[in-house]
Amino acid sequence: MLIRVVRMTFRAEKVGEFLENFAANKEKIRNFTGCHHLELWQDENQQNIFTTYSHWESEEALNQYRDSELFKSVWAVTKPLFAGKPFAFSSKKIIALP
Repeated sequence: MLIRVVRMTFRAEKVGEFLENFAANKEKIRNFTGCHHLELWQDENQQNIFTTYSHWESEEALNQYRDSELFKSVWAVTKPLFAGKPFAFSSKKIIALP
């Protein structure tokens, strides 16, 4: 299982556009082959910073999504809304406590 985290800073006036685009595509992303979980987080203190947190079957599954027309269409709308470069990383869970 691969955990993908992407932190994005948007121009304040573009937050609504981002949220509309995410709402329109979240089910498609979540139901993409290999995606097992999807969350959207908003920074507690900076309302224009959002983070996606997703679980993928493997790095290959994530890369298939990143090469898909779905990703390209979502990213084409999202990218121009940024106030800065997004920060992304992938990890695997080692320990989880209940």
